[in-house]
Amino acid sequence: MALVRSFLRELFITAVAAAHPNTCLRARLPAPPKSKSGRLIVLAAGKAAGAMTAVAEQHYFEQLRFPPGRLGGIAVARHGYGRPTRNVTMLEAGHPIPDAAGVAAAERALELAGMAERDDLVLVLLSGGASANWIAPAAGVSLEEKQAITRALLRSGANISEINAVRKHLSRIKGGRLAARAHPARVITLAISDVPGDHPAVIGSGPTVGDPSTLSEARSVVQRFSIEVPAAAMHVLSNPDNETPKPNDPIFGATEFKLIARPLDAFRAAEQAVRAAGYDCVLIGDRIEGEARTVAAQHARLARELGSSGRRVVLLSGGELTVTINGKGRGGPNQEYALALALALEGAPGICALAGDTDGTDGGIGEPDDPAGAFIDDTTLARAHALGLDPAAFLADNNSTGFFAKLSDLLATGPTCTNVNDFRAILVDRT
Repeated sequence: MALVRSFLRELFITAVAAAHPNTCLRARLPAPPKSKSGRLIVLAAGKAAGAMTAVAEQHYFEQLRFPPGRLGGIAVARHGYGRPTRNVTMLEAGHPIPDAAGVAAAERALELAGMAERDDLVLVLLSGGASANWIAPAAGVSLEEKQAITRALLRSGANISEINAVRKHLSRIKGGRLAARAHPARVITLAISDVPGDHPAVIGSGPTVGDPSTLSEARSVVQRFSIEVPAAAMHVLSNPDNETPKPNDPIFGATEFKLIARPLDAFRAAEQAVRAAGYDCVLIGDRIEGEARTVAAQHARLARELGSSGRRVVLLSGGELTVTINGKGRGGPNQEYALALALALEGAPGICALAGDTDGTDGGIGEPDDPAGAFIDDTTLARAHALGLDPAAFLADNNSTGFFAKLSDLLATGPTCTNVNDFRAILVDRT
């Protein structure tokens, strides 16, 4: 079993490496400003911000010999995800719940964007987590109110597009507003996607692209998921003057948006490793959404069918699952998926799995050493029962971390400094 777990962990590492800035960013970096007075202003946010900034500085300073005095900016990443930088100021901030450091980072990014001139290039390096790391509450809304709304949204079961529709309309930086601040300077965004469908308006809440969502949609999300919204925030969501700029707005005439890594890229790399190891590979999908335990039940049925047929196969899947929190435990979508998968499999022989978040943390309490996910195998339930544990009770309490910690089955990687969302692999081998 140790060999199987090692193989699953290596698949995870392979997927992460394919989407790491060291692999995917350098060749996509744009040429610096041609004008001798043009500055390169780097604005980076998200879990890969530190790594992306380090790669960019090394490229411009050492490969292109760009004058250090003409390059500056600010980068902000989740606590524990910062990296050493030279000219660009590096900050660490809260995620998934924003904090004061995220406010400071967003204010500085807006300030620098506002100082950009026509000869300058504003290079935005964007990755998953930017929505929390760049926090600039709309006028009249406090940080504490924005934090409370974020907590409620994350607990509600709303998907990432729904959550971001609300966040964008309560912000001064999201939903295209960063690009609006930089206008008329040239803005190029290089993004690592962590969202199903890779839509630019959803990645990091789309700070540099037109926003197709509306105030009406944001209010609908609030109502549908029974989110308690303070009066000041509801006033913002009801004020037509607070509508976000739309895709056809002229302010986006000098902007470009390019994806440099997607979840699918990570899965293609993992698929090659699976086939090289002699297994068939089935990619269920790289953009699966839904309640973690519901998706787990569906995948368990497929795994059992394949097991009955005698195939040696690895099922891969990604996307962004959600958890509607009714209990008081600790966990994340991938750990909840793994626990629900183990229950649905009922110890079916020859089936093992790993479920983890490619950023290195799954749920948790916002610390760098939060688990990335969990392993399960055909002994999981038996070992739990031998310890007097009731897996169904842990699932009901949303306490997947507590369950897997007692079994020593947590996947712990630490910060990976990239993020292309969930990575799940189910290995079926009864031979």
